[in-house]
Amino acid sequence: MLLLLNSFLIEEMKLIKSYMLPIAMIIGTLGYRWIGEFAHLMPYILFVMLFVTFCKLSPREMRLSPAHFWLLLIQLIGGGVVYLTLRSFDPVVAQGALICVLAPTAISAAVITGMLGGSVAFLTSYILFSNVAVAICAPLIFPLISDHTQKPFLESVFHICSEVGPLLLVPLILAWIVRYGIPSLHRQILKVQSLSFYLWSVALTVVTGRTVKFLVEQESPDYTVEIGCAVAALVICVCQFVIGRRIGKHYGDPISSGQGLGQKNTILAIWMAQTYLNPISSIAPASYILWQNVINSYQLWLKNKRSETTK
Repeated sequence: MLLLLNSFLIEEMKLIKSYMLPIAMIIGTLGYRWIGEFAHLMPYILFVMLFVTFCKLSPREMRLSPAHFWLLLIQLIGGGVVYLTLRSFDPVVAQGALICVLAPTAISAAVITGMLGGSVAFLTSYILFSNVAVAICAPLIFPLISDHTQKPFLESVFHICSEVGPLLLVPLILAWIVRYGIPSLHRQILKVQSLSFYLWSVALTVVTGRTVKFLVEQESPDYTVEIGCAVAALVICVCQFVIGRRIGKHYGDPISSGQGLGQKNTILAIWMAQTYLNPISSIAPASYILWQNVINSYQLWLKNKRSETTK
């Protein structure tokens, strides 16, 4: 009887895990009025997720790859191409599209890459490379296309680096301290790598709630422009994941390159849009949050289904 009950519970947990990410997004959407209030917990959730993920990463695995340069080239040059293409349609939509391409890779991309079976080392290296490059280039690019600039160059570079640096580097250094200083604890952490998946589900609920709250409670909405921004963000999101995977396939790691180009630091992108560009253009990166999470949820669901099939 106990064996049957245990088998039943295991199967139920597998079923729940398969649909946990879509459920998280639905809960975040329906409960945005309350869930969005937990946004202040995101840095702590992300810190733990990164720490657990980085415990699998050896310092010797960190290096730059030719794929990194191709991905960065698309970020910097592709953003300009997209802007020039859409500017005649609507300048605000063009600015929103630009920021969706130019935005650096999200720190959480390392977690998703690990769960999908990609190279955490490749992605972590690119996160550092991407964020530093964008921190330097973005303040130079924005004054050329907008008169909404509010911050000087050095202040902007410092802000971007201060937003990204501590949250990425501290859990990385701590993970390496545990790896070499407390090997017994390191072995235990390696046994609970699935914790990242469940923390990501919680984070996804909060991020979805915060995004929906931002979209619903904005003042004086211009729905034509906002729909244009949302559609542009969707097309760009899909294209970046596809292009990233194709570049990665050439170098033997489509998952990591797809996440590196497709998953964006949208919170930083929203800040940059509201600081440098027309504030309405921030609707594009806000929408991008939902699109990239839908894609990641589908990829994780597909991977879980494949894993269950092969067992």
